Amino acid sequence: MTPYNDPRTPAVPLTNTPDEALRRSLGVGRRRFLTTCTAVAAGAVAAPVFGAAPALAQDRGRDHGHGHDHGRGQVLVPPHKRGIILYTVRDATARDPLASDLPSGFREVFKQLARHGYRQVEFAGYNQHANAPGGASLESVEGARLLRRWLDEYGLRAQGNHGFIPSSWPLTTADTDTFKKHLEIANILGMDHMGTGGDPTGSSYRADWDVAADKWNALGEIARRTGIKLYTHNHDSAYGFLLDGGPLDDQGRPTRSSGIRKLEYFLKITDPKVVWLEMDIFWAHVAQYKFHTYTAHDGSTRENVFDPAALVARYNKRYPLFHAKDGVVSTTNGMGWDMVPFGTGDIDYTTFFSRVGLSNYRNPMVEDDNSPSATDPAQSLREAKISYDNMAALRKRRC
Repeated sequence: MTPYNDPRTPAVPLTNTPDEALRRSLGVGRRRFLTTCTAVAAGAVAAPVFGAAPALAQDRGRDHGHGHDHGRGQVLVPPHKRGIILYTVRDATARDPLASDLPSGFREVFKQLARHGYRQVEFAGYNQHANAPGGASLESVEGARLLRRWLDEYGLRAQGNHGFIPSSWPLTTADTDTFKKHLEIANILGMDHMGTGGDPTGSSYRADWDVAADKWNALGEIARRTGIKLYTHNHDSAYGFLLDGGPLDDQGRPTRSSGIRKLEYFLKITDPKVVWLEMDIFWAHVAQYKFHTYTAHDGSTRENVFDPAALVARYNKRYPLFHAKDGVVSTTNGMGWDMVPFGTGDIDYTTFFSRVGLSNYRNPMVEDDNSPSATDPAQSLREAKISYDNMAALRKRRC
């Protein structure tokens, strides 16, 4: 099998490619994949992330927290680590409880998610419908105490928030005070981590990433002093290639790349004791599809196919959180993938979680941007159940 990052790996076609040919260009096919179990068990980088059939829900709820399921194999995501970001069910938290019999507001949504089996939630802000218990905004010390009471009531743990990161640098007094307030809220909620849904910078230039690293090192140190790990979340562009050399453009900026990816550079220049990452696995796979060639400093075109699981394994505990978001191969949308509920797509999460390991350390949060529906108000919570069952069903392959 050609190694995943071998320069002989063929370039990923970007348009007008049949689905099966695209799958082959990204890894091995579904049938051939079953022959890679030994490599996966050994942690080999050669095992690709693509190609396995989605997990089935038939195994749900059978592991009893012990890591095995009556001979069915090792559980890849332990029960206490199965989480969901509340953005996936944002229509439910925003629903008017006076106008619907469906779960609405944080408390009722927590209750429903706990019934599904979830044990962790990641916030995406602290707002809900004004008619829900506690009122519209719980972004305060008092609101956090109320949220914590409900979390405890339903056996849930908060494990992060996509919230406030100061826009100023150097930090203004107002931004610093607001950041510290959010750290206080995080501690009341019992979070180990607090973060953001955005990239450290949208730039492709090394100088801007240097500035972003200085800022995040400073913020991370403030967070560390309160017992919180500060994390940044990725979209696809953050795993594009850094522009750091070659001829300069008319604004004096570099136009070519050393082949280093932007977020990999950020990992190298930030303090591993104070800055952490949450990989959005779907967007990392979009980056794999979109950013596989670059123009080197000497003007040549070179190929470097991104391997998300290998990056996580290389930086190990720098990645305590994931967004577990699934996709089906697409040849029409320019991203390579269409988003679908977890476990119903083509991203091979069995191999991914096997390769990255540390199952009792990592915190995968189910996410599907498209779960809320304008015509089916029950859809997001129903799909949250489907996603939970498929996550619970993930087992290491037995060869």
